[in-house]
Amino acid sequence: MRFQTPLVPGVLVRRYKRFLADVTLADGQEVIAHCANPGSMMGLADPGLRVWLEPNDDPKKKLNYGWRLVEHENGHFTGVDTAVPNRMLRAAFENREVPGLSDFDTVRAEVPYGEKSRIDFLLTRHGQPDTYIEVKSVTLSRQNGQAEFPDSVTARGTKHLNELTRMVQQGHRAIMLYLVQRTDCTRMSLASDIDPIYAAAWTAATRAGVETMALDCQITSDAVRLGKPIAMISPDGP
Repeated sequence: MRFQTPLVPGVLVRRYKRFLADVTLADGQEVIAHCANPGSMMGLADPGLRVWLEPNDDPKKKLNYGWRLVEHENGHFTGVDTAVPNRMLRAAFENREVPGLSDFDTVRAEVPYGEKSRIDFLLTRHGQPDTYIEVKSVTLSRQNGQAEFPDSVTARGTKHLNELTRMVQQGHRAIMLYLVQRTDCTRMSLASDIDPIYAAAWTAATRAGVETMALDCQITSDAVRLGKPIAMISPDGP
């Protein structure tokens, strides 16, 4: 998925009110950017970080910039826009590019199910159980090479795991898909210390038959592209 307009680099001054960030551009101008990430952004919102913004001239938008990437000192990137995974995966599903998930007739997004929930993707094939796929954007890393989810307590995430479990109990296939928006991680685990309730729900869902898939991304200042499967380390060990 290519960015609609070329990104411009800057230095993060501060992130505040969750959805706003002050950034100093290369010419010294300080601008306000929209931050499309409701999470804690642990390790990604420290003042002084090099960031990349996407300019826009859309009169319907209140801000002229959107915060898209953090560039790390080692040359790696982290994608901070939580809307990117679903947009990218929608195209990947339609083009049959998601590893192990190409055997279906139709793909639908944001389909109502469960208790006032919407599944990110529903794959269907005549004569086969439906496949319910919930997607989470993963940006946290506290150990070299290892991504973690979540970066804050997520009651909503726990609800989604419980909903997927009920789909399995009804005879469907259910997948928890973690999209790691970091180029410096080769494995993923749950941040059990941050949200032990979510970790327990994941363990229960896995034992009930909910599948887990972790995919990485190829990220540059031009585009974010779907990568390959990476190892998922369970809370009980590899």
